[in-house]
Amino acid sequence: MSLSSPGIGSNLDVNSLIAQLMALERRPLTLLQKREADYQARLSAVGTLKSALSQFQTAVAALAKPSRFAVYTATLSDPQVATATAGKGSVAGVHSLEVTQLAQAQKLVSVAQASTTATIGTGTLTIDFGTISGGSFDPATGKYTGATFTPSGAASKTVTIDAAHASLAGIRDAINEANIGVTASIVNDGSGYRLVLASGTSGAAGSLRIAVSGDAALANLLAHDPAGTQNLSERVTAKDARFTLDGIAITSASNTVTGALEGVTLTLTKTNAGTPATLTIVPDTASIRQGVESFVEAYNKLAKTLKDLGGYDPATGTAGVLQSDGITRLIESRLRSTLSAELVGLSGGYTALYSLGITSTTDGTLQVDTAKLEAAIQADPGGVAGLFAATGKASDSLVRFVSGSALTKPGVYDVSIDRLATRGSVTGSSAANTTIDAGVNDTLTLSVDGITTTITLAAGSYTAAGLAAELQSKINGAAELAAAGVTVSVTESGGVLTVTSNRYGSASTVTLGGGNAQSSLFGTNPTSTAGVDVAGSIGGVAAIGVGRTLTAAAGTAADGLTIEVLGGATGARGTVSYSQGYAYRLERLAADLLDNDGLVAGRSKTLDATIDSLQRRQEEMERRLETVEKRLRAQFVALDAMVASMLKTSSFLQQQLATLPTSSS
Repeated sequence: MSLSSPGIGSNLDVNSLIAQLMALERRPLTLLQKREADYQARLSAVGTLKSALSQFQTAVAALAKPSRFAVYTATLSDPQVATATAGKGSVAGVHSLEVTQLAQAQKLVSVAQASTTATIGTGTLTIDFGTISGGSFDPATGKYTGATFTPSGAASKTVTIDAAHASLAGIRDAINEANIGVTASIVNDGSGYRLVLASGTSGAAGSLRIAVSGDAALANLLAHDPAGTQNLSERVTAKDARFTLDGIAITSASNTVTGALEGVTLTLTKTNAGTPATLTIVPDTASIRQGVESFVEAYNKLAKTLKDLGGYDPATGTAGVLQSDGITRLIESRLRSTLSAELVGLSGGYTALYSLGITSTTDGTLQVDTAKLEAAIQADPGGVAGLFAATGKASDSLVRFVSGSALTKPGVYDVSIDRLATRGSVTGSSAANTTIDAGVNDTLTLSVDGITTTITLAAGSYTAAGLAAELQSKINGAAELAAAGVTVSVTESGGVLTVTSNRYGSASTVTLGGGNAQSSLFGTNPTSTAGVDVAGSIGGVAAIGVGRTLTAAAGTAADGLTIEVLGGATGARGTVSYSQGYAYRLERLAADLLDNDGLVAGRSKTLDATIDSLQRRQEEMERRLETVEKRLRAQFVALDAMVASMLKTSSFLQQQLATLPTSSS
């Protein structure tokens, strides 16, 4: 500024005058700043709303899955006999359980050794797991006579006994370090040190056969073939668990049983022959009720946030930050519309929230009649699940609902099957040679589901079933196939072998690629058959088949609906119903509102744009005000100088006039 102390010449309070004038000039800027603060508050409130919607989405998403409601508890009248856990697929019911034998793993014991550190010998142990059958067993000696050993189909395991592990203790360590499913320990029974080998596989098929190559002393200690030379003694016999469930006899290799009753895991702990225990499976009503109550809690929490942000309190005269913005009212409207919409595709007595005791209050929140909810859960837990989750059900027991998509419309759709899915396979043209000689007919190259591998069979004489088990074991143990998750089943009929991929559909193939055992195992003209995908229609429109799954075509009402056809006949196969419960619909609504192109993001963008515009206008106004202030100061400086000059002239004139003689009268 050209004048640092304006008013010196004129005695005017120029700074005060300019400040008052600029205060008038700044009024429009102050209004813009207040508007920006208001929009900033709205933007922050929209952020709060977004966070509340996100939390709501997470809460209802957990209830949109049928599995959240398919929860059961299992109890036994005699908890000492077994424990039971009910999981996915469980069905309420009462069952009878009688355990006559527990599963156990085989234990073999060596002859006594004088020392644990003395050298015994080196070599290689080849261990097979399998089943011992036929013949007789002498408990006193722990030996079999006339028995047969059938490999289980698992790959053979090998353990190398080198010079560093040539003692009894070293052999123990080598076996344990190999981690092959056999545990070794040393026991001193007073007569010497004995090596104890415990199979890690319980059940009859967990018996051990041990072949030894290398030093004779090592073989004399550990070579063990239940069908031949047995240098070890069996002290614990491999046994399957045997029990009856509702009078049906069942065997299991393990005391932990997962397949006997769908969804239920049994852990057998004690026999109770003659005194069956009662197994009761009921819906976990407490867990289901908690899920429904969490839905109500999540909804009410969001409703409160909407009211706080967009409501008006007449008692205090306080309005929410978004009270003048229609976004909260629009969201409230869409929430109410979603909750009042009729659910399509449901059957039974539960088709609306009020049928569970869930009703609206005057303030827009939900309330629960706990007694009515509890009764509904007890009566029909599946019906309760249908009110919240996206669920589907096929009328045919061999057709399984898999999933729907965001595009699938609720409804009931006809299912028709034109072709069932099959698996790829290769079948021999003649009975297999059951004698395998090393280097003569022991290698085979084949491709399964597009993955190629070469295997080597163990030399020996087999039954047709034993050879099938050996072939299956070696194929499934191949590293290339295991890495890709590819497995096969090998069967025989009249001595003719068939290798079948365990995958369904057109990607399922088994082809032979050579090896010195190919013709010996499969003859000169084996037949390979590729698998085919299931074919059919959903809702009267041809669907897309992959393996055993059918997915409804795009653009149809059933778009994205997927089912799995497990078997049965071709032709009409009933219907599949699909419904979208309230939790699913509300999760979709929240996702839509929170989408990058959704209502919340759109409002945020609009507010951001408005704030940017206000800030630009403020910047422009600040620049204009700076110019105005400079102009005013310049004008007052000029005025001050002019007044100072005039005062100076006035003073001079006064001095001159004072020197003039006065006139006498």
